[in-house]
Amino acid sequence: MKGKTAVITGSGRGIGSAIAVALAGQGANVVVNYFRNRAPAEQTAAAVEEAGGRALVVKAHVGRKEMVEHLVQEAMDHFGGVDIFIGNAASGVPRPLLEQDDREWDWTVDINARSIFHGVKAVAPYMKEKGWGRIIGISSMGSRRALPNYGVVGVSKAAIETLIRYFAVELAPCGITCNVISPGIVLTDALAHFPDWQAHIAAARERTPIGRFVTPEEIAAVALFLCSEAAAGIVGQTIIVDGGYEIMP
Repeated sequence: MKGKTAVITGSGRGIGSAIAVALAGQGANVVVNYFRNRAPAEQTAAAVEEAGGRALVVKAHVGRKEMVEHLVQEAMDHFGGVDIFIGNAASGVPRPLLEQDDREWDWTVDINARSIFHGVKAVAPYMKEKGWGRIIGISSMGSRRALPNYGVVGVSKAAIETLIRYFAVELAPCGITCNVISPGIVLTDALAHFPDWQAHIAAARERTPIGRFVTPEEIAAVALFLCSEAAAGIVGQTIIVDGGYEIMP
């Protein structure tokens, strides 16, 4: 990873932050993106530099095309290019589908899925020129399972998986791999936004074969592998990292 530059959306906390630090540990430059809260992004940037990488913090609402393009351009201007793009930003309003309105739908789909669409289109020309690139989307089990109050988020995650498959076919001949990581439940601040989350968490832990939830660092380890030369033959796949949760009845 030394000398390569990664843009990671929503990387101030949680999984995005862990991926940033993991890539930095292999010598990558990392563009840390946030929208509302700069302090955690600065903490991630400090951890990136402590791990051996260089960091740039960029505020951008990735649900807007022009801001995604701005984020990528900042990486180009500061580090000279983008070799890795990871669409990790996620948002949503946790409530039943029948209670969602158009604004909430647009907000969720724009940040979770459309940001990857515009991000890949922005970085692809540079990656094509170099003949190398790695693109990863972060999905969730809600793309395949019906989870309480998760409808619109689940739709957006399913869109990510489909989008990445189509991009993978178009970009693989150019030396660019596109894949998805689908984590199981990861204990991050995002869980607190869901009603009765603690009760759901307790039940989910009991049915997870490894007896615990996966960590952000475990997701980051998979991302690091997908960005490596060893993973050059993995194309258009959704890698489930959930401690065995989904294989249980």
